[in-house]
Amino acid sequence: MDMSTAALRNDVRCIFDAALEAVDPAEAIRRHVVRKGNRLEVGGISCDLDWFDHVYVVGAGKAGSVMAGAMESILGDRLTGGVVNVKYGHTSPLRRVELVEAGHPIPDAAGVAGTKTIVGLLEQLDEEDLVFCLLSGGGSALLPLPAEGVTLEEKQAVTGLLLQCGATINETNTVRKHISQVKGGQLARLASPARLVSLVLSDVIGDPLDIIASGPTVPDASTYSDCMSILNRYGLEDELPDSVLSHLNAGVKGTEPETPDPGDRVFDRTHTVLIANNRQALESARTEASKRGYSPLVLSSSIDGETREIARVYAAMAREIERHGDPVRSPACVISGGETTVTLKGDGKGGRNQEFVLAAVSGIEGLERTVVFSAGTDGTDGPTDAAGAVADGRTMARAAEKGLDADASLDNNDAYHFFEPLGDLVITGPTHTNVMDLRLLLVG
Repeated sequence: MDMSTAALRNDVRCIFDAALEAVDPAEAIRRHVVRKGNRLEVGGISCDLDWFDHVYVVGAGKAGSVMAGAMESILGDRLTGGVVNVKYGHTSPLRRVELVEAGHPIPDAAGVAGTKTIVGLLEQLDEEDLVFCLLSGGGSALLPLPAEGVTLEEKQAVTGLLLQCGATINETNTVRKHISQVKGGQLARLASPARLVSLVLSDVIGDPLDIIASGPTVPDASTYSDCMSILNRYGLEDELPDSVLSHLNAGVKGTEPETPDPGDRVFDRTHTVLIANNRQALESARTEASKRGYSPLVLSSSIDGETREIARVYAAMAREIERHGDPVRSPACVISGGETTVTLKGDGKGGRNQEFVLAAVSGIEGLERTVVFSAGTDGTDGPTDAAGAVADGRTMARAAEKGLDADASLDNNDAYHFFEPLGDLVITGPTHTNVMDLRLLLVG
């Protein structure tokens, strides 16, 4: 590897790390929750801690432990206790808040047990209590409590079907809300009449509060009819467990209650604050790229669609920048965020970020001053220990020397085993944040 390529690879990782730092959940909470004596200012509102008998913290998500730690440091001895569900391995030392490790992206029995503990805590609250709900990416899977008559295994099957067919996160969460006892505003119903403040780290395009973690504390405008439309769109109706189909059809007929809508009185004493999102990460990446001498171009924080198609656009853009200086002159850094989807056709190992880089590899072959990078800000790409992958103009040649075939790996959705022997997986470990993905293209 020549020095110019090594420098580009170093820069791309530094730009990614700067983006992660900008969405550190503990710092985000400290920016939005400020204590002055016993006055607490939260996202533009102020309250007196002395007014409340008890203060609790509950929640779910990959960033949950760090968020809870920040709340412990702010609230101190005014914090009575709490329970937060987190992904296995995403823990940190806490004093007053119990962490429950559970399964993600497929919910498991530990998640159900933790959710039941949260529900039990909320059901005992009254109007003199204050509860903070901490929500971040992964919250949908980590806060499972299936609707009556639906088993955890059946809910797991539905989640798996939605993930495999390429459904968007919005579509997946719409269905999740309607086969749950806590999602879609139902956690707020359980907490009422206590004062409820939700602190939200967004991992969804456009930051829709009713979709992030399936919106357990905000109004839900989606319906059972919406669920059936989604399932029909992907041809899943005949694959659903009978109990789930019966429950959804009962909801369509009105014999199962809808999730609480925007006019419901359970939201009279709730307040929700968005503390960090993908756009903040992109802006920090832009700043770091400029510091390193690149001309940055932020495309969008809202890119979705089929991963490999977007990757090919990136590869074409790399060639255009190198040959013609459009849409930005080199040295260039093209930045985008959002969350793409992968339609699984093979039985390989990988995730959408690794697949993005793999799909771009052939398009940047021979470009000596080009690096493509894509990684999940949570540090986990699909069911792997990698956050994503990185490649350059010589990756195809290096792969050929090792007998690796990019096209065959792509056909088998096997990006992990393509990049692993090349040393091109991006390994971060748990980052304790989650604001979707970050894609970077450097042309030196």
